[in-house]
Amino acid sequence: MGNLPSARPLARDFYARNALEVAPELLNKVLVVPDGRAGRIVEVEAYRGADDPGSHSFRGMTRRNATMFGPPGRLYVYFTYGMHWCANVVAETDGVAAAVLLRALTPLRGLDAMYEARGPAARRDRDLCSGPAKLTQALGIDGGLDGADLVSGDRGATVVDDGQPPPPSPAVTARIGLSNGDDLPWRFCVAGAADLSRS
Repeated sequence: MGNLPSARPLARDFYARNALEVAPELLNKVLVVPDGRAGRIVEVEAYRGADDPGSHSFRGMTRRNATMFGPPGRLYVYFTYGMHWCANVVAETDGVAAAVLLRALTPLRGLDAMYEARGPAARRDRDLCSGPAKLTQALGIDGGLDGADLVSGDRGATVVDDGQPPPPSPAVTARIGLSNGDDLPWRFCVAGAADLSRS
């Protein structure tokens, strides 16, 4: 992949849509972080606001979830279970809470740094980014990137299109690991990808 010579950041308009439209179209786009580590997005989950009991924003805005309320095209990073970071891209319009959780990536660039970040838990490439907490650890994403503008790349993080289209028929399932809203079929995957969090 090198320096992604043909890649371009996604425009604001890409994100400024219903999260259920944005989510499957993020598949096969490439997440790039400030030090150049990068991975192809192969699994995502959509989350919405007041109509989604599985969403952080279901009960309104807090200091933790404020980024989720827009503007679109920002990175929403939160800490969960007292030990893991998770990364989302913000969708919809400013003031409307919606985001797409990045659940799994196929590592593309900076694998040595990813292995170092993941430590002994990663014995093969598939162990690097096959889950939302794994991928943030592998790419060094933490709360310092919450609110980063993926369109302008103001903090060095972006999502780019390198010409590989999303799958015409992504796998669609219920979301994973929720106590509420786990019946909604809002998880989208590249079918057969080796790096999915669950097959």
